[in-house]
Amino acid sequence: MSVESGRVRKARGGGREARRALRENAKVEAAPYIQRKIPYTEILGEEALVTIENNADTILKEIGIEFRDDQEVLDLWKDAGADVQGERVRFEKGMLREILKTAPSEFTQHARNPDRNVVIGGGNTVFAPVYGPPFVRNLDEGRRYGTIEDFNNFVKLAYMSPYLHHSGGTVCEPVDLPVNKRHFDMVYSHMRYSDKPFMGSVTASERAEDTVEMCKVLFGAEFVDQNAVTINLINANSPMTFDDTMLGALKVYARNNQACIVTPFIISGAMGPVSPAGTLAQALAEGMAGTALTQLIRPGAPVVFGLFSSSMSMLSGAPTFGTPEPTMVIAAATQLVRRLGIPLRSGGSLCTSKEPDAQAAYESAQSIWPVVMCGVNFALHSAGWLEGGLVSGYEKFIMDADQLGMMQKISQGIDMSEEGQAMDAIREVGPGMHYLGCEHTKRNFETAFYPSTVANYDSFEQWEAEGSLDAEQRANKIYKKMLNDYEAPAIDPATDEAILAYIAKRKEGFPDSNV
Repeated sequence: MSVESGRVRKARGGGREARRALRENAKVEAAPYIQRKIPYTEILGEEALVTIENNADTILKEIGIEFRDDQEVLDLWKDAGADVQGERVRFEKGMLREILKTAPSEFTQHARNPDRNVVIGGGNTVFAPVYGPPFVRNLDEGRRYGTIEDFNNFVKLAYMSPYLHHSGGTVCEPVDLPVNKRHFDMVYSHMRYSDKPFMGSVTASERAEDTVEMCKVLFGAEFVDQNAVTINLINANSPMTFDDTMLGALKVYARNNQACIVTPFIISGAMGPVSPAGTLAQALAEGMAGTALTQLIRPGAPVVFGLFSSSMSMLSGAPTFGTPEPTMVIAAATQLVRRLGIPLRSGGSLCTSKEPDAQAAYESAQSIWPVVMCGVNFALHSAGWLEGGLVSGYEKFIMDADQLGMMQKISQGIDMSEEGQAMDAIREVGPGMHYLGCEHTKRNFETAFYPSTVANYDSFEQWEAEGSLDAEQRANKIYKKMLNDYEAPAIDPATDEAILAYIAKRKEGFPDSNV
């Protein structure tokens, strides 16, 4: 080998190392919640919207909604003028829309760091992490049950991820803790290891009460009474049923002026019709009943219409994600809920795949697309979802978060300023030349294009020299580095001590249980 060729290889190697260092150490500022600058994509015309609304009204009047094992709720409906027969409640056309007029069209969820506050509703979109899986997965260990350490890790990753605007809720189930006490540790994790807004516990009314009391310690009781500091997931037991557990949590949060996401949970073919139009009519009926209930409890309480829609494999009965039908349901739901005048929660980076492979990528892309293009306001499960919601994936979390950054960029539309039009560059370069050295390129080269942290844009030779890593392997390295670099946001020591004291006192008050 000649001296000259050796020098060339060394120079190339040095450039490769510099590029890798730039990728790994690039500092990306946290992005605020999305305030869209692009028009909505709409797939239904006026006639179709009116038909679905009329079908929902028919469901509410003729079939009704069951509110089980909660006499207080039934009495509220009776006093409001609904037809209550046993646990079945029926509603005259227009009644629920009238009640919903007191619900805010948008509201601020406050974080302990005011710079992290998010506005939910209007033309805004908030990305929140995966919610609820009992299992976790990473490249090194495979699939296993989640622990409180995993829970804390995902909270830290969400805190450090610039395109996740929210800390989320049950980012995984910490099964190493007692069922009846783990909510303390989960809520505390969000309060301590992040300063982004978070979700509370809904698995029992007393756990919802604990969340509210912990929030009062963190924010102050008067502030909590007047402001939303937590948002909470209340699922309908579709079809057309609300159970006492969800109703109990809903009542606690609504009374305390905290936001409820009331979500029809519909796997089409099992908990709803197989057709998108039928699913939409049932979901609209269920969602209007649940969201209106919050206004009977406390008019003006913040509430979000939720919709979780999945199709079903007709061969196995398993839920499927990223298929065309749920994409259409989410897209149409944005139109229907905008007509109600309240925020919408739906979508996410959903997939059925067992690992972060091509299937996961395609399905997640189909699920997140309508969120941004059609105008979902709160997108739960935006990062980390695997295996139909059974698994929180470390690498998938990183890969999804990277895609969320791209969605954030798209939501801002095309820059039509003078700088964006780039006429000075076109004049400077002229025919037959290139733009690499022109002034416009030099002014914008750092910000012109989205800097993916996961994708590899090197030549084959460069990629091979760096270990031939695929996307999952690159994401594995990224999440480990993030956790290694994590620094907890500051918190007032007296406040932290008071929260821990509340938790300790409450835990001592009753025995451990796995129910």
